[in-house]
Amino acid sequence: MKYRYIFIFLVLLGWSSPHTTADVYEYKRASPDGTGKIYLGREISHVMGHLGANWLELKSREREEATNLLVNKLPLDIDSIVADIGAGTGYFTFRIAQRVTHGTVIAVDIQDEMLDFIEKRQKTGNIKNIKTIKGSVESINIPDQSVDLILLVDAYHEFSHPYEMGVSIAKALKAGGQLVLVEYRAEDPNVPIKRLHKMSERQVVKEITELGLIFESNADYLPRQHVLTFRKK
Repeated sequence: MKYRYIFIFLVLLGWSSPHTTADVYEYKRASPDGTGKIYLGREISHVMGHLGANWLELKSREREEATNLLVNKLPLDIDSIVADIGAGTGYFTFRIAQRVTHGTVIAVDIQDEMLDFIEKRQKTGNIKNIKTIKGSVESINIPDQSVDLILLVDAYHEFSHPYEMGVSIAKALKAGGQLVLVEYRAEDPNVPIKRLHKMSERQVVKEITELGLIFESNADYLPRQHVLTFRKK
């Protein structure tokens, strides 16, 4: 156990982990909608591609998921630096930009089509405080200790390399910075989402605290999703 705590301490200092893929992942025959890649007991799901972008912008999304309530409750100041990871079409990016009028929203995605969509929409709306960054499957490509809050909405469960991405996220947060992770509740069988696209509180906390981040709360104000908040020491 002492080696685990030494590792977490070094991650917080920005140290590059010597772990390899073989250390943290297991593999099995893939289940429906799954990749067969296992991280801390969870099978990673397939990724929704840019062809599913229309789903992200459904007009019914606000009614079904209370997305405006989520944005309004995020712990933000007008000058906050926020990263929207797995930004997709920028559904949350543009809403957050209206709250951090003297700050910046960094929209990160690995798909060029999504980033192009955001950039075109930004020009059309003459919005100045959004920046796009292309991430990779192993990194969000944001400088260390530069972000006040990182938001992940229905994206973490699709990361093909959640451990590497988690380390990247933890390093990008400023000291005291927060990670807000939103996922459909696996504990609720009435949530109409495929099994591997839902996560339990227990599993999320297990994976994120492994990075050295501190679990603060799981808010229950959304109808279908967990809102789990973690803080960097």
